[in-house]
Amino acid sequence: MSLRLPPISTISARRTIPWLFRGCSLLFVGWYLLLLYLPAGEATQVYGLTVPKGAGFATVASELKQAGVIRSSLHLRLVARLRGLDRRMQTGDYRISSAMLPAQILEKLASGQTDACKFTLPEGYSIYQAAELLQKQGVFDRAVFLDACSNRALLDELGISAKSVEGYLFPGTYQIGFQMDEAGLVTEMVRAFRHKTEGLKPLLEARHTTIEQVVVLASIIEREAVSAEEKPLIASVFLNRLRIGMPLQSDPTAIYGVKVFGGTVTKQDLQRNSLYNTYKVKGLPVGPIGNPGLEAMQAVLQPANTDYLYFVARKNGTHQFSRTLTEHNQGVERFLKKGRKK
Repeated sequence: MSLRLPPISTISARRTIPWLFRGCSLLFVGWYLLLLYLPAGEATQVYGLTVPKGAGFATVASELKQAGVIRSSLHLRLVARLRGLDRRMQTGDYRISSAMLPAQILEKLASGQTDACKFTLPEGYSIYQAAELLQKQGVFDRAVFLDACSNRALLDELGISAKSVEGYLFPGTYQIGFQMDEAGLVTEMVRAFRHKTEGLKPLLEARHTTIEQVVVLASIIEREAVSAEEKPLIASVFLNRLRIGMPLQSDPTAIYGVKVFGGTVTKQDLQRNSLYNTYKVKGLPVGPIGNPGLEAMQAVLQPANTDYLYFVARKNGTHQFSRTLTEHNQGVERFLKKGRKK
């Protein structure tokens, strides 16, 4: 009986395949571990990544590779899959540094801790104050923002016939991403205004007025009121004056666009010729003097039922309301003149 032996080449191949497999496995593990703990570069290279809603992880990984902040998109996808982070990526704006390890990048994208700036517009602030605040916070240039506020093409697009967006920037907090410019912020704030004031339409129809008129008066109320509870009372004073043809005589209107309200309004301020100065013009000023919140607009449409024609500030942030000039002068003597002497 003869013994058949396999060809030498077959034995060699069988011995080579396991070693080849082991070698490839070692190379793969080495590649995986090397890129896992080896950043793509230095911290000086930072990429602004915007993850839109519905974006796939493969697309994001490819974008980071093209930006040079990771060494391999395949490696990042593999690490994400093994750690279960590829499906946890959240939308937003992120600053990704080339010095970050893949695990750090993935944790950041999964945590939703975006690097977008937050900007808060307080109730009553004018576009000039908003511009100053944006520049002070290092978000936008003051002049560029103001240009966007009065850009005719943008105003037409937003459906605003006035000469600026004054009064239509809704107060609140906004996320400013990497892709947003001054015009984009203005657009978002006006859209917020449209959305928030949608519920006022029945009240506008009931009072036979327009949102433009409401915004003008609400902007004055916002400047005069300290407490929200007094807004309907202050609204009643101004509406009573308008009804009998009495000038509004609101101090903040005298200094609109000239200086920030909050200090002492001088006699020279009250005598300034301006289409906004309600000591000089009868009725409503030519436009809003700031950007009112929803409560101030609601106060115009649902004012308190009073016959007050005057109010003067007390020292505690509230106001004394009066029906007659005699009562008002007594309040001025008590709360203003005596306080100045002291």
